[in-house]
Amino acid sequence: MIILGVDPGIATIGFGVIEARRGQNILKQYGVITTPAGLPLANRLLQISEDMDALIRQFQPDEMAVEELFFTKNITTGIAVAHGRGVILLSAQKLGLPIFEYTPMQVKQAVAGYGGAQKLQVMKMTQRLLKMKHLPRPDDAADALAIAICHSRAATSLLNTERVFDPSHYQTR
Repeated sequence: MIILGVDPGIATIGFGVIEARRGQNILKQYGVITTPAGLPLANRLLQISEDMDALIRQFQPDEMAVEELFFTKNITTGIAVAHGRGVILLSAQKLGLPIFEYTPMQVKQAVAGYGGAQKLQVMKMTQRLLKMKHLPRPDDAADALAIAICHSRAATSLLNTERVFDPSHYQTR
């Protein structure tokens, strides 16, 4: 299964593409989509939409995992990020890509084993799990890879009975 992990934003959108295969995650590609600060919001959103469409078409993922928004101190920044996240979800939906959403705590738990893990711990575990020579950079791309790993673990979990149990795969006597 090919998974596109996305760390939403407005100025910088992280993406990570992995292949989940038999309990193993294989790195395909990662990076960021950026929009210039001087552009009006509508232009930035259009650019995000076009870049996401191109990314989805290029890698043809089976599913997309996106981090849920977590508002901290700056509500104005949070609103702009929410606009970008909406465009990202729309791009996936219009191209028929199933979308799964995870909280930052779920991502940290899945990758580092602890929901309160520090950013560097998550980055080091992402590096280790994907057998990367260097820490993934920039941070937004590293976050996107961690989101993809989180989804890989959730999607292949034995507790996920919708994926595991398909009666048509079993014969009865």
